[in-house]
Amino acid sequence: MIFHNTLDMADVVRELQVEGRPVDPLDLAQVSPYLTEHIKRFGEYSTHELGIAPDDYDARLDVDFSVLGDEKAAA
Repeated sequence: MIFHNTLDMADVVRELQVEGRPVDPLDLAQVSPYLTEHIKRFGEYSTHELGIAPDDYDARLDVDFSVLGDEKAAA
């Protein structure tokens, strides 16, 4: 679930960038893919797609995260 949420979040960030909206790395640092609400722990998940290989994913985001390191050094 966390990996899937991370992929979805990356897609949204890319969509915002295509729309010309700025993406602040400090805002992204506050978002977590670890959601604990609305998850059915033991199921009702579709298994008919298990044999389909997923598309390759691009883990790179065009966001300058170096600002986060600077903030931690200042703190």
